[in-house]
Amino acid sequence: MNRPNILLIVSDDHGYADRSALGTADVRTPALDRLAAEGATCTDAYVTAPICSPSRAGLITGQYQQRWGGLWFDSAQIGTAPTIAEQLREAGYATGYFGKVHYGDETSADRGAPPHHGFEESFYGLAGQSMGRLHYLHHTSDAVAEYGDAAEAMGVQPFWDGEEPAEFDGFTTDEIADRAIDFMRRHDVAEKQGEQPFFAMVAFNAVHNFAWQLPDDEREARGLPSFEDWHPGASEYLDWYDGAISPNLPDGRAYYLAQLELMDRAIGRLLDTVEAGGAASDTIVVYLTDNGGSQCNYGDNGALRGTKYTLWEGGIRVPFLVRWPGVTTAGSTIAEPVSALDLATTFAAVAEVPDAAHDGIDLRELLSSEATVSAERTSHAPRELHWDCGWQWAVRRGDWKLLCVDGDDPTAAYVRDVEHTATGDGMILTDLAGDPGERDNLAARRPRLVEQLTRAHFRWRDEVGLPAGPALS
Repeated sequence: MNRPNILLIVSDDHGYADRSALGTADVRTPALDRLAAEGATCTDAYVTAPICSPSRAGLITGQYQQRWGGLWFDSAQIGTAPTIAEQLREAGYATGYFGKVHYGDETSADRGAPPHHGFEESFYGLAGQSMGRLHYLHHTSDAVAEYGDAAEAMGVQPFWDGEEPAEFDGFTTDEIADRAIDFMRRHDVAEKQGEQPFFAMVAFNAVHNFAWQLPDDEREARGLPSFEDWHPGASEYLDWYDGAISPNLPDGRAYYLAQLELMDRAIGRLLDTVEAGGAASDTIVVYLTDNGGSQCNYGDNGALRGTKYTLWEGGIRVPFLVRWPGVTTAGSTIAEPVSALDLATTFAAVAEVPDAAHDGIDLRELLSSEATVSAERTSHAPRELHWDCGWQWAVRRGDWKLLCVDGDDPTAAYVRDVEHTATGDGMILTDLAGDPGERDNLAARRPRLVEQLTRAHFRWRDEVGLPAGPALS
């Protein structure tokens, strides 16, 4: 049996409710709806952090990034753990990376750059050098000179093609898709007869702020006004930034939805490429985003409480779609908790990688049936998932979730003051089965359960090598 191709699509800050199939007003995502209709939707899917850098480190390695100290932006590196790209390449896969990279303040020579962690072909922007952002329109040395001191904040630095700078002007989302499409066409299994399956990771910058950076024709077609990037001298950066995010940016939601629609259009082209080449029946396609929808960028997380930066469900539960011919059932829904950690485990299993050390589970059995029947859910021990950012931590066991927040921590204050995001404070215990919006704090009514889950998190911290921090004392 031929090993399948793998197309892993990762977006940036996509709100949990922002898919047109869910009925959210004004959202247009036909390609994602098509992917869901042809595969499985995992409703309780999580990433390992509420911000991009540590989340992406956990995804690419299949291990909790806390094992090498990855808690927040300032400590989120890729570590030395083998990546799934390295494991798949060793197993004979052609590996390609296209899009945003953000594992900390990396350079093209660091392990965080795709050529140095398993990707033989790559076209990428180093977002760690630009406050986590990639400009949607400009990536040239001329743009760097023009923007001057604003170049870092606006993310106009050239991309990289392998280990060489790659300059371009044009819509970044389409450029990323074009490069990925070229890679997939050259590794089409219809021509290769399964000799070398491919692993293509496509990491869009969309729908991360600043979403007003649209092609002129697309912006004008939607009747949207232009909005200026930051330029030093016009204002202080934080004052400008406050006017460029929710709730102060005029047309903010419309800009966001335009970027989402254009990314969905690019995803549709990726799916068309797989199908036109005859590889659809032998290709796993996965879509997810790196953390919950961002309050500052007008993402909509629906009934979920919280947003990016927080360990409320809205910060860590994400859209997660899988189309896997022969495994997933068209239009199915998986209600069991799954994690971004599971992707490396699953990909390694299908590629027959020996002795792969991951913290996730092989998803094949779960994806092969709709895990929504209560009898099925009680036939095995409930899964336990953990999150820890130092100033906030959480554990989910079955339907129970315990969240602990040190609201006095400086990072919590920054998130509230600068990102306009409510963090919560203290111990919050919720039953997600009946309260996915985490509105009813049961901690005072279930002290024994709070103690049990706290001890479970302490054990996990010990397992991954984290000392007890201030939020645990």
